[in-house]
Amino acid sequence: MGEAMKSIIQDNKECFISGRTDNLHSHHIFGGANRKLSEKYGLKIWLTAELHNMSNRGVHFDKDLNDLLHRAGQLAFERVHGTREEFLKIFGRNWL
Repeated sequence: MGEAMKSIIQDNKECFISGRTDNLHSHHIFGGANRKLSEKYGLKIWLTAELHNMSNRGVHFDKDLNDLLHRAGQLAFERVHGTREEFLKIFGRNWL
């Protein structure tokens, strides 16, 4: 997956969890109805295929990993874009 990706969380193209640089997928931290918001606010990271959606350890199947990434995304939003109240208004939930 060679697309360029703007992220406020990562500068380097490497797995956010493992640091690996092979077999990477881009992942929108807040998906579904919030996917476009993740794109708009740079809430995207790189994950290996296994940690994305190609194994039961992947974020799409592992609630604990998904919650961890939601917390990281919210912290990044608050650091770069605005307050917790603004995050709640936009994303509708507090993960911290």
